[in-house]
Amino acid sequence: MQTLNIVLLGYGTVGKGVYNTIHYHQERLKSILGKKVEIKAVLVKNIDKHKLPDADVVLTDRFEDIDQLGKIDVVIDAIVGKEPGFHYLKHSIKKGCHVITANKEMFAHHGRELLELANEQAVSVGYEATVGGGIPVIQTLRKLLNVNRIEKIEGILNGTSNFILTTMREEDLSFEHALSLAQRNGYAEADPTNDVEGYDAFYKAAILSQLVFGEQPDWNKTFRQGIAEITIEQIKSYNELGFRFKHVASMEKTASGVHCSVKPVLVTRAHPLYQVEGVQNAVSIDADIVGNISLLGPGAGMYPTASAIIEDLIHVGTDNPVPRTQAFDGLQEGHEKEAWVLSGQFDRGAFSKEIEVVATLDSENVIAKAAKKDIKLSGVIYYPLLGEYSAYKNSNEKELPLPV
Repeated sequence: MQTLNIVLLGYGTVGKGVYNTIHYHQERLKSILGKKVEIKAVLVKNIDKHKLPDADVVLTDRFEDIDQLGKIDVVIDAIVGKEPGFHYLKHSIKKGCHVITANKEMFAHHGRELLELANEQAVSVGYEATVGGGIPVIQTLRKLLNVNRIEKIEGILNGTSNFILTTMREEDLSFEHALSLAQRNGYAEADPTNDVEGYDAFYKAAILSQLVFGEQPDWNKTFRQGIAEITIEQIKSYNELGFRFKHVASMEKTASGVHCSVKPVLVTRAHPLYQVEGVQNAVSIDADIVGNISLLGPGAGMYPTASAIIEDLIHVGTDNPVPRTQAFDGLQEGHEKEAWVLSGQFDRGAFSKEIEVVATLDSENVIAKAAKKDIKLSGVIYYPLLGEYSAYKNSNEKELPLPV
């Protein structure tokens, strides 16, 4: 029987999940692939901190040792950070290896270069695990792109920020206390900046944009806002109105390019993201033929991420290259007005003609349609609103009170 020879880079949470999945599901993999899957080596930072279940697997802290192993078919990247992962994968592709990665920061920065190099070398790059963990987001988008134009993607792409917002609402906790709980549960790092400030979600959005639209958004023009400034008082107030805060990454392509943002938004009960709670991730996809598709599931963790990596391994192990797609070239009509919840003391006469009030929720909250640039009201807090809001329009007859 043929053997599929693998090198695993990293033996942290994800690396162990991949190792264990291959180790304990060997017979299933043989049945699917018609080949034995054999891990030849594991690369770690410090070999004194790790012990492998199989004595015949090489454990090393020197990437150079991998070059001495003979024929390697697949290199699996389960490390974090832009380097040394990019260097390792680039070297592996040049040697004719397929590569699979879960490293979203590295792939957001260097994915296009790796894909182009792999195309030249006639090997595959699998990156299902970079977005959504165990949710088959990239696989689903590839299939949709065969016949659909993807018009817009909205997603909760970071489980840590979603856990914090859920916990603040359900447990009546401040941001600081909810973050501390996330850290104790292992959902947040000691330095949570990447998660709570939206960097992690942006890396994932950039990867999806490259796949769907053929290009990434301008990193310098992407609006990115974290959740640290959201108060428990705001959460309770908007919850009473039927809205929930979610930290949402949104991307679409128009004639002027890819527009991307990562920011706190309010969602209505009708929106697919409303019920996404805790550490779950979700992606809402709008396509021109199929309409809306929503995917929900575990966005991170040992085995959800390992599952995505093994899916890519099946593709390359059966000599079926990880598929490439024809990217959508963008909408031609440009941006339309967005829906917003405006909160504060209002004078209806202060609204410009560009701000269309569609529903009055109470004396301090209205739903309005406007372009962000046209919302120029002092003392007003405003958040984007996602989801159907027609149910709120029956209150639109009420007059807004004048400020006291």
